[in-house]
Amino acid sequence: MTNLGALGATLNTTGPETVTAAAELEELGYGTLWLPGGQGSNLPLITDVVHGTAKIPVASGILPVDRVPAAEVARAYQDLPAGRFVVGLGGAHGPRPLATLNDYLDELDDTVPASARILSALGPKMLELARDRASGAYPFLVTTDYVASAREILGAGKQLIVLLSVVAEADATAAREKSREGSLRFLAGIPGYANNFRRMGFTDADIADLSDRLVDGLTVRGDLDAVVARLREYRAAGADQVVVPAGDLPREWWPALAEAVR
Repeated sequence: MTNLGALGATLNTTGPETVTAAAELEELGYGTLWLPGGQGSNLPLITDVVHGTAKIPVASGILPVDRVPAAEVARAYQDLPAGRFVVGLGGAHGPRPLATLNDYLDELDDTVPASARILSALGPKMLELARDRASGAYPFLVTTDYVASAREILGAGKQLIVLLSVVAEADATAAREKSREGSLRFLAGIPGYANNFRRMGFTDADIADLSDRLVDGLTVRGDLDAVVARLREYRAAGADQVVVPAGDLPREWWPALAEAVR
């Protein structure tokens, strides 16, 4: 199992600027680079970033299995240096998501070992699948209490990587509005996320209104010290790695976060 480190980063750019930023984050000591998959394949960008950096693991966060053929993923994994490509998978939104992911993993078994796979998991059954058929789970928009319960399901031997929504804004009202304007509103309308919000104790009214309680529980906000404190709370709850949206944060925060979260 590849050691992914305590702090990871996502980058929301494409092209040469992504490679440049990735090299900087690697130099600062970030453990893993997570490149969003969106609605399609980011395999060409992953290849460019791997070749443009020295040794940092580069992960797909997340490749949608209903859009990217397993054969393409297997080919990319085989073509890249060992230990450099972490295959993050998810996006099985059909009527049988567990079966869809299981079938996809079957196709990868001969080329991509479970130790090199991470699943975008939220509910208990998907966490169990991540435990049994991958090296761990990569949830998004979760509370620290959720992290503790997910750690129990995964067990001590699997990785729990938590992607966080971080707003570099000390004013609570302004930060909440920025969070509501981001991906939170869209994802709250997706059944898998909404169901997980309910499992975490949020009401239908919280979800419909994106209440202050829901936003405060699922996102991180504040100045640098406040953000660092929250990241440490997620780590203390059981996250092996916390992942921050580096492209959305002040550049001067990058080295400070790497120094503070170890």
